[in-house]
Amino acid sequence: MGTVSTADLYDEHGDALQSCSVQFRHYGGKPSFEGTITTIRCHRDNALVKAALAEDGAGKVLVVDGGGSLESALMGDLIAGSAVDHGWEGVVVHGAVRDVAALRELALGALALGSNPRKSAKDGVGERDVVVSFGGVDFAPGQHLYADEDGILVTRAD
Repeated sequence: MGTVSTADLYDEHGDALQSCSVQFRHYGGKPSFEGTITTIRCHRDNALVKAALAEDGAGKVLVVDGGGSLESALMGDLIAGSAVDHGWEGVVVHGAVRDVAALRELALGALALGSNPRKSAKDGVGERDVVVSFGGVDFAPGQHLYADEDGILVTRAD
């Protein structure tokens, strides 16, 4: 994202952008990131997250709606490392992550509600490329997401 801040973007574009009210914590090594949204909805099962982040992610941000659960982590250092290897800009997890010390060292934007050392199930239960909603924002595949230390902005669907 360089020098453009979410606050400046909002000042310029106003309600053309959706502003997420969820107060995420920054876990990744990139404090700001942007990209085209792809989505996953899952609950305490990260198999779809792992599969998605092992695909080419150049210019993309994965938005994971884990239902806000902090019961188990949907991403850890190995999956996040795969995301870096495959060029992902960032991951937004409406749930928990783990291996937070290692995540800080990765060139990846990583936002989550919190952390939990417990692993998730790996059964592949969930949905991919669907509209997910939290914090007053509808995150739809193909929209653009901007994130920095002030928060998250998302373009509106056409």
